[in-house]
Amino acid sequence: MFEQIDKFADRCISLTPEERELFHSMLKFRRVRKRTYLLQEGEVCDFEAYIIKGCIRTYYLSDDGTETILSFAIEDWWVSDLYSFTEQTPSNMFIESLEDCELLVIDHKSKIALFEKIPKFETLFRLLVQRSLFALQKRFHSLVSQTAEQRYKAFIEKYPQIVQRVPQNQIARYLGVSPEFLSKVRNTLQKKK
Repeated sequence: MFEQIDKFADRCISLTPEERELFHSMLKFRRVRKRTYLLQEGEVCDFEAYIIKGCIRTYYLSDDGTETILSFAIEDWWVSDLYSFTEQTPSNMFIESLEDCELLVIDHKSKIALFEKIPKFETLFRLLVQRSLFALQKRFHSLVSQTAEQRYKAFIEKYPQIVQRVPQNQIARYLGVSPEFLSKVRNTLQKKK
């Protein structure tokens, strides 16, 4: 159960067997069915979840009910509302499973204890936050500087495994276009091949 997360941690920090065992003891295994909300707007996010298996999306709802998808997360990725988790304040986002999922979850209290007992975990989680910030910066830049076609091409090149697992209407919301417009973009790209 811990093999994947151990490989993930090993890419960032080195752990003794005792440290690894303590880390494992702070993680809770959780099975989640497809279309389950892990977090809803107004709740305080009390988890960071490592995805062993499955696909999850994070999104916001506007006042008129329009979804804006912030991210998709799959195996070997982490998912949370970092602001709500860190500040322990109500979230303004939803986190929903798109497939049946298997997760390893750490709660806020356990993460603080982990940092106190094994300070090098602060490095691992700092790197996670940095990568998340970099991805958001790149995404924002692409939204303001690229055409929808360029954004879609970049998305399918960077995340081919997600394209096969996520409905096209959700990919459209992620890219900031209507599903009909994305369909036109896809048809245009097919004709170019």
